[in-house]
Amino acid sequence: MIEAPQPSYALRRIIASQTSVAIAGALVLETLFALMARLGNLKVEVIETIALALAAGIVYFIALYVLEHSSKSRPTLWIVVAGAVVFRLTLYSLTPALSTDIQRYRWDGRVQKAGWNPYALAPNDPRLAYLRDPGWVIMPGPEIPSMYPPLSQLVFRLGARLLPGTMAFKLPFVLADLLVLALLATWLRSYADGNFRLAVYAWNPLVIVEFAASGHNDSLAIAAMVAALAIIKKRPGAPNLTPTQSVASAITLTAGALAKLFPITLLPLALRLSQWPRKLRGWFALGGAALVTAVCVWPYRSALRQFPEIFFRYQAIWQDNNPSLYAVLLWSSGHQEIAAGIGEGVVLGLAIWAAARKIEPLRAAFLIIGAILMLAPNTYSWYFTWIVPLLCFFPNPAWLLLSILQFLSYKVLIEYQIDGIWHFDPYFQWLTYVPFYALLAGGALLNRRSPPTVEASDERRAEGTARETV
Repeated sequence: MIEAPQPSYALRRIIASQTSVAIAGALVLETLFALMARLGNLKVEVIETIALALAAGIVYFIALYVLEHSSKSRPTLWIVVAGAVVFRLTLYSLTPALSTDIQRYRWDGRVQKAGWNPYALAPNDPRLAYLRDPGWVIMPGPEIPSMYPPLSQLVFRLGARLLPGTMAFKLPFVLADLLVLALLATWLRSYADGNFRLAVYAWNPLVIVEFAASGHNDSLAIAAMVAALAIIKKRPGAPNLTPTQSVASAITLTAGALAKLFPITLLPLALRLSQWPRKLRGWFALGGAALVTAVCVWPYRSALRQFPEIFFRYQAIWQDNNPSLYAVLLWSSGHQEIAAGIGEGVVLGLAIWAAARKIEPLRAAFLIIGAILMLAPNTYSWYFTWIVPLLCFFPNPAWLLLSILQFLSYKVLIEYQIDGIWHFDPYFQWLTYVPFYALLAGGALLNRRSPPTVEASDERRAEGTARETV
């Protein structure tokens, strides 16, 4: 039996160094998350929450830097994964307070459990008075029927039957978050810097707080998006999708859009990459998408005519919540419709362009999701979790920084608790977005001025080393 060669002393020191730093980073992050958990009500202690989250962001950046500049080792991988799970368990014990969305999830689930259609009646309808509990007082939008897509509603219905408590109701969304972690860990195994890339998502403080502490349902759509991208990723010598991949990716993206709408923007690309014969291209995939949609919508068919009205009422009520470029468009145009129309046009144009040019799926997703977050009129902090899995493949410093600076948006809760006014402080919005756009523009300028070397070009052509900016 041939004995495997032992690593050199220098290599053992590098591996030990990475492992030691990973352990130290995990311990410091866990300490910060444990202190956050001890705060109890994060809304009441919002100043301390923001401070701890920003401190966690600093530790996160230091850990990422060391992981990126040291050799990959299996012990470090398990530390990254174990740390990610422990961080989430630590904050899972918290009752959601930074956002009251989960109270609306529970309400919609209880309404369905009682036999009502959440799209037909608003929570303040007198016929639903007997269902009201303490969560009803603080949930968002009691004056309009539910705005959450059908697949999310089915999850809410199941949760109402199996998970009556608020903390327990977070379980499906935390499990979806862990599914994203598992998908990325599997995908990144072959990457030379896979530990670093996995930590980008696994240890991201925004992801951990928004899902483990607040229980947002965005993790469902993110899991579907990552699964679909894993299906449609290009392989050498296989520029198009097989029929099976085409159908599977279309169904997965449709399911994601039925949980939260944003994955639908990637569906044209999945259909365009199909390898069907010319006359059949995309039809089976479209049929699968239509079937999934029909199955999810069927239980709520009695309120189909109300869907457009609910959507427009939602748009009218929720506007100008923590936007960036949309605020500039609104200021320059003076009309919400024009500002929103420009943003929607840019996103639609990007989706069509990516599909027409058959842009590499990961890059297309990064561009499209990034454009949505830049141009949307409502960009709550948890929306920025959408792009974090893509940062594992495009670890752009500007976007990584923005994912941490989004904690500054919770400053809105201070005034809201004092005088009941929901208004994002322009100064804090500048603190959030100016560093992001400055770093983004600076990175793009440096990349343009510095022509890539042969080695860099080879790295960019390799799937595991793409790091370009938006």
